Amino acid sequence: MTIDTRSLGFGSGERAIFAADPWTSRGRLFPEAGSLTRSEFQRDRDRIVHTTAFRRLKHKTQVFIGVDGDHYRTRLTHTIEVAQIARALARAMKIDEDLAEGVALVHDFGHTPFGHTGEDALDEMLKPYGGFDHNAQSLRIVTKLERRYADFDGLNLTWESLEGLVKHNGPMMTKAGEGIKGPVPQPILDYCEIHDLELASFASLEAQVAAIADDIAYNTHDIDDGLRSGFLTLDMLEEVPFLASMMREVHDRYPTLEPSRFAHEIMRRQITHMVEDVISVAQERLGTLKPQSAADIRGADLAMATFSTEMAETDRQIKKLLFSRIYRHPDIMRIRAGAADIVCDLFRAYMAAPQEMQSHYWVSHMPDLSEAARARHVGDYLAGMTDTYAVKAHQRLFDRTPELR
Repeated sequence: MTIDTRSLGFGSGERAIFAADPWTSRGRLFPEAGSLTRSEFQRDRDRIVHTTAFRRLKHKTQVFIGVDGDHYRTRLTHTIEVAQIARALARAMKIDEDLAEGVALVHDFGHTPFGHTGEDALDEMLKPYGGFDHNAQSLRIVTKLERRYADFDGLNLTWESLEGLVKHNGPMMTKAGEGIKGPVPQPILDYCEIHDLELASFASLEAQVAAIADDIAYNTHDIDDGLRSGFLTLDMLEEVPFLASMMREVHDRYPTLEPSRFAHEIMRRQITHMVEDVISVAQERLGTLKPQSAADIRGADLAMATFSTEMAETDRQIKKLLFSRIYRHPDIMRIRAGAADIVCDLFRAYMAAPQEMQSHYWVSHMPDLSEAARARHVGDYLAGMTDTYAVKAHQRLFDRTPELR
């Protein structure tokens, strides 16, 4: 793999011509005066960090429930790692680091307690009312549910940050208006009626690097946490040729290295190789496209920031290893079943007695809401819960709560 740092602005001091420009942002839904000390994307990033939703990530599951130990990743530590990799990629490509970081920091806001288990359970409960999608929930949080400012609900983020949040994994619909991966979640469609995020195009390169940084981060740290938990062993990593080569490299250089350091040396090499692979692919595709603006990135026929064919196969193999050895392990599945029961029990309880919800989620006119509106209100409440809050809420309402360990 060869990376030419002299062309396309990579590694040089100037901003790339295809970078998103905070000084020519498409603006905010509710106009605001600019800042004397920060760019618009810096302001977005700072607003995201100061939210309640960001703080809640520290007690939301990534893979392992918090009671399993203090050293496992949570949604918060995962998010910070994603942001670090996104900034590194953005700096290498000379695009806007603050926008890339902001998209990385906000990308998991909509996740429920108990990780994807909680999302699947809440989606099942909300199926009659439009279902649940964590990406759509992230948009609801930053445009409606956060209540911090006198002049508007949400954070009033720039168009570019909202576009990155919604489309960081690629276009959501065809130019003919059909959903690419099934129906587009209704909350996203509703928001686009008042603030069009152009769902048929790619997002900025900044959002794209945040998305691929997510893959790099969890492919690496789920292996690290898997080794710490004992669900994975170093021998199992040899099922993936890429990881096996990393292990041989580390062993040849440090033949007597203790296991914990050995594992870390593998992980750091994995991140480096994946980051450099993305940069190399981006450089090649940008060289072909020759974009003259951020709009050219959005109008391209393919993503610029992605893995090569070879690294994409490695990514597939790593995910297969993680699913077979960790995500689908009988012990994890047993815990997941208990977590799903907690979410489903709470949903039914709050639908039957919404006054049991705390803070502003219980409002005096709740009984007058339609069933669908009440269900979405309950869904917002449940999605905002941390793991610990959900367990305590269940213990308060039920005689028996599943043991999540």
